[in-house]
Amino acid sequence: MTDTTSVPAPTAPPQATSLFVNGLFPRRRVLLLVLSLLGGLLIAYAWSSKLADDEIGFRTASQMLGHDAKDTQLSGIGAGVLFALVSGLAGSFTACNVAVFGAVGPLVGQISLTRRQRLAHALRPLGWMAAGMLPVSAAYGVLVGLVGTHMPQFSTAQTHGISPRIAQAMIVYGVLGLFMLALGLAAAGLIPDPLAALSRRHPNAPLVLIGVMVGAFLIGRPYPLFRNLFRQAAEEHNPLFGAVAFSLQSIGNFLVMAVLFLLLSYSLSRPVQRWLATKPGRVATLTASAFLVAGAFTVIYWDIRMLGKLDYIWFPTAPWNA
Repeated sequence: MTDTTSVPAPTAPPQATSLFVNGLFPRRRVLLLVLSLLGGLLIAYAWSSKLADDEIGFRTASQMLGHDAKDTQLSGIGAGVLFALVSGLAGSFTACNVAVFGAVGPLVGQISLTRRQRLAHALRPLGWMAAGMLPVSAAYGVLVGLVGTHMPQFSTAQTHGISPRIAQAMIVYGVLGLFMLALGLAAAGLIPDPLAALSRRHPNAPLVLIGVMVGAFLIGRPYPLFRNLFRQAAEEHNPLFGAVAFSLQSIGNFLVMAVLFLLLSYSLSRPVQRWLATKPGRVATLTASAFLVAGAFTVIYWDIRMLGKLDYIWFPTAPWNA
């Protein structure tokens, strides 16, 4: 007799489609999505720009410069270059930059076990991110050096509605936040990977795009210390100075993230790495939640909360921000 027992066809192993989408998705995807969005909402609600900008940003910059950074008059290119790097370092934990730390979590899952491999795996992605960041920062600096006095960021006009400077910030950070949300949804397996086709030809493209995001923060940044630098670059009408100064500011922001990532890569012990490897979906959970929280925070803080602050819609205000 012929054995008619059906044999299940072997299932193909999951395939990674890009650096941030490994094909091994979390089991409770909807729960992950809800909790991550709530996390981004809570951070946006609790975030204090006064604490980040004044207490951390201005105080740190003043200590590094040796004088009051808030009232600094930038006279000369040399002073502007120094101020660019200092303000970049001091502004690393403002609402503009905190979103990029969402990229650190996903990269932790790429760290291998030996120390030498960990260092190599840490430096390589940082190099690719810098390759995406610096051209954007430099190009925007050139643009500001050429036509900066006519750009929305140059305006200091006081309005009761959405000023051109705030509109630019809302548009830029809204787009960046939506991009991070898309990466998070893809990492969780809720939507197709938007970087799949690009990654097949250029495997490091996701890292370059993260660097582009870091550089693009300058395009929307209303951070007071950056406005001082922006106005000097616009008034100098020197594209070379704009390119160097804006690149240095991005490098200042990037250095803090790089140090954090290197510390994480060396502080992760083998038991923690084995814990991540025990269930392959854990790396995807870390990746998806990092991008979803960062993306939700960026969109809510820079668009929804800003509209509430301007009385267009209702958004709750934390007591310490009142």
